[in-house]
Amino acid sequence: MDNLLQHIPQDLYNFLLVALFSMLIGLEQRLHHDSERPKSLLGTDRTFTFIGILGYILYLLDPVRMLFFGLGGLSITVFLAIFYISKIWKEKQSGLTSIIVALITYSLAPLVYTQPHWLVLLILVTILILVEVKEGLIAFSEKIDNREFITLAKFMVVAGVILPLTPDTPIIEGLSLTPYKFWLAVVAVSSISYISYLLRKFVFTDAGLLLTGILGGAYSSTATTFTLARKGGQSSFPPAKTTASIILATAMMYLRILLLAFLFNRDLALKLLAPLLVLAVASIGVGLLMFRFTKEEQVKTVVPQDEQRNPLEFRTALIFAFLFVFFVTLTYYVLQYYGDKGLKVLSYIVGVTDIDPFLINLFQRKQTVLLSVAALATLQATISNNVLKLIYSLILGSSAMRKYLIFGFGLIIALSFFLLIFV
Repeated sequence: MDNLLQHIPQDLYNFLLVALFSMLIGLEQRLHHDSERPKSLLGTDRTFTFIGILGYILYLLDPVRMLFFGLGGLSITVFLAIFYISKIWKEKQSGLTSIIVALITYSLAPLVYTQPHWLVLLILVTILILVEVKEGLIAFSEKIDNREFITLAKFMVVAGVILPLTPDTPIIEGLSLTPYKFWLAVVAVSSISYISYLLRKFVFTDAGLLLTGILGGAYSSTATTFTLARKGGQSSFPPAKTTASIILATAMMYLRILLLAFLFNRDLALKLLAPLLVLAVASIGVGLLMFRFTKEEQVKTVVPQDEQRNPLEFRTALIFAFLFVFFVTLTYYVLQYYGDKGLKVLSYIVGVTDIDPFLINLFQRKQTVLLSVAALATLQATISNNVLKLIYSLILGSSAMRKYLIFGFGLIIALSFFLLIFV
């Protein structure tokens, strides 16, 4: 295939790409118009192919100054403007999608000549998808209230404006806490949780127990365990499948920790890669085993939308910020007075809270904590957090869940202690 392509002239190869991409866009327009049946039709496969070829010819005549290409684009824009005015006059509709797509099709030739082909293909795929999912985008936008946009805008300011401008100098002499590390920790954790939150709220709105555990675990395994255990206390919720969802949330916790480790400390992440993956796979296996081989009816909707708070909300970020600063200070003094042994003991204690602030602080201490000690403390923190989730579930869940909970968490905790030997 490579030898065949080498013998095809570059201009012919680019022409075929432009013609093919233009035809694909036109075919998508035909499908789109067949479903909507508009009164005024700009064109479909042949029209858009001709538009792409016209752009190719005019670009090739003067590829440096692009004079002919510019004049051709201006002429097409005039014709499209006349069509648009006529459409508004006749149909009282003001949609610009087909006109914008036609102008992009006309611009394919210079894109093919000047840009990598993967970028042109990405543009093509994006056009095809956006044209096809029009109704879905409208339905999606109707679900989003003004608060979601405001919160997202605030996050973009924090991540894209404030973070790059934040100084990376210690606030207090001796502490490793800097404004940059602080904001980076908030942005990293909030981003992971926010993706899970959006998927849960807008994509998988009717998620069953299985997806609830997976998406909720990426958001917060402790919060998801608390919610599912409380739901499991109701007689209508199957005990084995509810427990399976809780175990799957714990599996996502390990993958979440591994991702954070790669973001902040690659060397430590490589050391934790094997044990965390083993624990994640084992947790997934246990969860799916309970979910698949128990004769219980699955409940479709589990977690109401208002039970997962937006991780970008001010109160949520404030709690994380307080815990992060607290653990930075506490870890510093523990290491100062008690050394590595004190850190190992502390890692068991922090499991009763959100372990992310402690772990991110630990991951950022590249110069002050040995890799082996940091890896050991990370696994120990997950053990104590799992013990806490087990206690939560036993108290809040139904009596029928207890045997599944003890089996699932018992196996994971035992495996975690075993893996401590190899860290």
